[in-house]
Amino acid sequence: MGSVYAYVTKSGKKRYRIIYRRPDNKQTQERGFTRRRDAELRLADVETRKAKGDYVNPTDAKATISSLGTTWLEGRKTVMKPSSHRSIDSAWRVHVQPKWGARTVGSIRHSEAQEWVSSMAEKASATTVLRAYGVLAAILDVAVRDRRVARNVARDVILPRKSGKEKVYLAHKMVSRLADESRHRDLVLFLAYTGLRWGEATGLRVKHVDVQRRRVNVQENAVLVGTVIEVGSPKTHETRSVPYPAFLASAVEAAMKGKRANDLLWGDGQHHMRLPNSRDGWFAAAVRRLQEADTQASIEAVARGEEQGDIFPRVTPHDLRHTAASLAISSGANVKAVQRMLGHASAAMTLDVYGDLFDDDLNNVADALDRAWHASRA
Repeated sequence: MGSVYAYVTKSGKKRYRIIYRRPDNKQTQERGFTRRRDAELRLADVETRKAKGDYVNPTDAKATISSLGTTWLEGRKTVMKPSSHRSIDSAWRVHVQPKWGARTVGSIRHSEAQEWVSSMAEKASATTVLRAYGVLAAILDVAVRDRRVARNVARDVILPRKSGKEKVYLAHKMVSRLADESRHRDLVLFLAYTGLRWGEATGLRVKHVDVQRRRVNVQENAVLVGTVIEVGSPKTHETRSVPYPAFLASAVEAAMKGKRANDLLWGDGQHHMRLPNSRDGWFAAAVRRLQEADTQASIEAVARGEEQGDIFPRVTPHDLRHTAASLAISSGANVKAVQRMLGHASAAMTLDVYGDLFDDDLNNVADALDRAWHASRA
């Protein structure tokens, strides 16, 4: 057991200190308690934590967020994809390090973390806030595991909710129109009917295509990180085999023509195709031309006294992945098949993302149960 002693400061004020032995049997002390009762409570807390094995050395709590954060970021490089690491590195440099870098891990309070999150939420998107918060919380998690602090004060703060972006699903005719209007017709059709991510499709090589089975083996993912295309494993780190419909067979074979096994399937075979610019790239230009054509057709229809037609929706290459899911489900595919096609980690994830597309399936289940009930009473 430790002891409590009174002492007098240079200014003549009475204070108390506690002296005790740490778990490593080295003697230490804590000073500055204004009341003997406070010193006794702290000593009792120390002895209880020692007995439970979760004692925290006050000296270790003096490590700064900057020192721990730098080490944590470096360690994440080996376990994260370059694009993901770039995102958290940016959050660290822009939001976390300027605010918390000089602070010691033991000095941060829960109320301060909450105020920081709330303040950011007024100016930045929920995604930005959640990413920055995640970096701070992860660093403090390390501090807890290192026994620098007893608990992570950043946990349990109230966080902003991400509002899910409304998905765009194209019908077959709309996909056909977009493909015909695009510079890379076959690639647009391939994306819309396989559900591959842009980086997965542009990372395919000729050797990854099984012409006989009409399948592609997704083994690489080419992602633009800054100005450099980084090639790694697919998003879930697992390879998968994805079928493509028969009407795309000639397009795939045309893309393979004259190329060697290790050449890239799409593009010139040597350089990965870059994701088109969202404002003035070839994909956005094709969408814009369709929208302008539909707008003009609607104006002419109204002038003739006819009903105004629909305007082609604003879509991105990633929306073709959503379209693939929609077209597959509408054709009768079950959730497990869609999960395998899209490369989701689980069927639960597929339902979370595309649950709205399975509403008709639920209605069919109810109808089938209704028929079975009536049949049983006949």
